[in-house]
Amino acid sequence: MEQEHLPIVLPLLDRMRLEPEDNVLDVGCGAGWLVRLLSEQLPEGRVVGVDLADEMIRRARRNNTDLENAMFVIGEAEEIPWDANFFTHAISVEAAYYWPDPRAALREIHRVLREGGSAWMLINYYRENAHAHQWGNILSVPAHLRSAAEWAAFFAEAGFSGVKHERIPDPTPAPEKYEGPWFRDSAQLRAFRQEGALLVWGTKPKT
Repeated sequence: MEQEHLPIVLPLLDRMRLEPEDNVLDVGCGAGWLVRLLSEQLPEGRVVGVDLADEMIRRARRNNTDLENAMFVIGEAEEIPWDANFFTHAISVEAAYYWPDPRAALREIHRVLREGGSAWMLINYYRENAHAHQWGNILSVPAHLRSAAEWAAFFAEAGFSGVKHERIPDPTPAPEKYEGPWFRDSAQLRAFRQEGALLVWGTKPKT
């Protein structure tokens, strides 16, 4: 998962402009690869990974016992088990299209962010990238196909200001022959990567 997503995640981290003392929430952390990457950039801060799957949290804890500034907790995006106004940033990579109620999830992310904090969502399954639409019939968990404008509206409804979105292309070369389940062939994989991942972000206003 880490190697597949690094080409689109590293540009996102550059845009976040993290400071060493920041506290960052990873929503849908899986086995914790992104939490590890973030913890290395935040020696004076804290990284918290939240995931609905208890097996993923157990695996993340096993894989990251050496991290002193990171922890993993079981929880839903729609009900994050953390105090309000704590995190300086929240990030979610390849998880938001699983949220049953994205409005509730973004309201929760807004709640746990400090004023002036930012939320960042990165996904490859969205309406404008037609080369990923077939995933809906393959994924074992129901996924919701939405447009960039819909996601931006969800952010705004949750209270975020300065909401923006853009694409982050994946420069990884496609293999000459592709035989996986996600794409018809190498040409479709190449086209998918050229379309890029959808990044949406916004800021919790200061009162």
